[in-house]
Amino acid sequence: MNRIRRTAAAAAAATLLAVSACSQGGGENGSPDPGDGGSGGRGDFSPVTIEHAFGSTEITEQPQDVVTLGWGSTEAALALGVVPVGIEAQTYASNDAGQLPWVEEALQEADAEPTMLPSAVEEPPYEEIDELDPDVILAPYSGVTQEQYELLSEIAPTVAYPEQAWTTPWRDVIEITGRSLGLADEAETLVSDLDGQIQEAAAAHPELEGKTVAAIWDVGGVFYVYRPQDSRVDFLLDLGLTSAPAVDELASGSDTYVYELAYDLTSELEADVVVNYASSEEEVETFLDQSYAQAIPAVERGAVANIVGDELVAAMSPPTALSITWGLEEYVTEVSEAAAAAG
Repeated sequence: MNRIRRTAAAAAAATLLAVSACSQGGGENGSPDPGDGGSGGRGDFSPVTIEHAFGSTEITEQPQDVVTLGWGSTEAALALGVVPVGIEAQTYASNDAGQLPWVEEALQEADAEPTMLPSAVEEPPYEEIDELDPDVILAPYSGVTQEQYELLSEIAPTVAYPEQAWTTPWRDVIEITGRSLGLADEAETLVSDLDGQIQEAAAAHPELEGKTVAAIWDVGGVFYVYRPQDSRVDFLLDLGLTSAPAVDELASGSDTYVYELAYDLTSELEADVVVNYASSEEEVETFLDQSYAQAIPAVERGAVANIVGDELVAAMSPPTALSITWGLEEYVTEVSEAAAAAG
């Protein structure tokens, strides 16, 4: 199972990004117009070599037919004006076709219907991918193994994650996607636009600055605590918060992005603000009614931000080129109210 499903946590998700027009021309609200899987008006392509966990991948010609696996690369391609010919279907916060809401909106705007590939959580759908005859396979935020990478590379040049599975920061996903498609400058502009939105949101909520935070999810009888290397925590830090020292202190030597905390230790999770992820209001109420929840200092003070609903959770877990704009306002509002309660 991938890292998000393995912890019953959320995956990436959100809606169409309104960014400044890049060189290929602007759509409504200044966002790039996704094409029909072609280059979207890109200029001359210079061969690139992408380094990653399994070595390096050389892309010698401008990709026209792109397959995206994992999380984030689909959104990055769409935001850069490229509609993949094949997109991995998602099973969390998605429609019946396996499309996340923001992906569905982007495809509707582009009037495009790419092939939705079966989920690649356990194993990539090699035959279905091969039938699409792609020029490149993008999986910079995924869980592909060495063996899977080698099999995919027999179909087309495949770009894997830089270091570890399911840990690539959203900015790097956009940058890697852009370089792979010959859109490095456009990717840089896209990241800058998104950073500007985040900075604007942070500036509008000075109460966030310097507050310590712990991100948690109590689900399936397990209490999860997310560490700074997790994408959702990293995004909270972008907003001006800092990771509570207790988060790492309670990790018991674990170097993973998330760990399980015993219920009898929740009182030691000291933080100014707790961000609690949940699929429903009922899940929130059930959690807050528990004695181990009330033992958390921030919960006792009322300084808890409940991020409720699969789509909103997915939008920031991890954030993507399309999900940041979609979920930012609601997300920041919830977190800022908790920060204000923290005093």
